[in-house]
Amino acid sequence: MIKGRYGDRLDAWIATALGPLLRIPIPPIWLSVGGALLSGVAGVMLASGSLRTGSLWIAAGAVCDLLDGPFARAQGRASRFGAFLDSTLDRVSDLAIYLGVIVWATRGGDSLLVAVAAVALSTALLTSYAKARAEALGAALRGGVFERGERLAVLGVGAFFGWLEPALWVLAIAGVVTVATRLAGARRALRAT
Repeated sequence: MIKGRYGDRLDAWIATALGPLLRIPIPPIWLSVGGALLSGVAGVMLASGSLRTGSLWIAAGAVCDLLDGPFARAQGRASRFGAFLDSTLDRVSDLAIYLGVIVWATRGGDSLLVAVAAVALSTALLTSYAKARAEALGAALRGGVFERGERLAVLGVGAFFGWLEPALWVLAIAGVVTVATRLAGARRALRAT
């Protein structure tokens, strides 16, 4: 939702705010890979029960993910493979974080919460897959209640403040709604093409 509405403005704001820093010769791919590695650490921290520390690693990974595109464009290094790799590493990051949450919920012995976390993970992956598949078939697909930025924010805030259980319920419910919205949008868009 946020990226769909404000993504271009956010990139422009980052370019203005960071200006010359974006020209530092940091390969954008390092930011993409770094974001995935930081998310992996977040997953390990969450699995171990260090929720607040895990939330900080989620934030660090999200910052890398936010900056890799502006760095690539500012340096003239934007490429189709870079976009593909970034998207793929986003899924790796999501898996690492959500699997950490699932391990945490499993260690707590709450089978319902494990199931809710599994639904949140599944819908996170399906949200991205639905968009990618629709676009591969020639249909532009935008929208949904919760995209990746919103999901990471809810997870991070939930973990930081000790509200991870309600955060997972929000993510699971919003994820189901988002997948349903994307399926309906894909149906309309593909019928129109």
